[in-house]
Amino acid sequence: MLKGKKILIADDNRLNQRILIFVLEKNGAEVTTANNGLEAIEHVKNESFDTVLMDLHMPEMGGLEASTYIKEVLKSKTPIIGLTANNLERDNKMCLDAGMDTCVSKPFEPAELCSIIAEIIQNQSNTCQ
Repeated sequence: MLKGKKILIADDNRLNQRILIFVLEKNGAEVTTANNGLEAIEHVKNESFDTVLMDLHMPEMGGLEASTYIKEVLKSKTPIIGLTANNLERDNKMCLDAGMDTCVSKPFEPAELCSIIAEIIQNQSNTCQ
């Protein structure tokens, strides 16, 4: 489903990273990780990704601030999917306001997450044509 897609995971929780890496690599994705928003920004500056999975709450710089920077300062068109363990309805609005494409609640169903990622990537590809 995600074969050959490059995905950046920005999450400070090592267990969450491992779960995401397992799910995404099992579905064919190439995965890079960042431990906070500052690292995510550096990766986006220096590499090309099909999408970014961005935890909202991280040390040094959270996902909302990092996403705003990526979209407004770097002018990146890379889709960003927010990851939250909190109230999805409230966080979804904050994600969209920060320039993210959508927000997914943790814990997630692996197949559902991969489907959301594939749809976001496909929509981005259709927009760029």
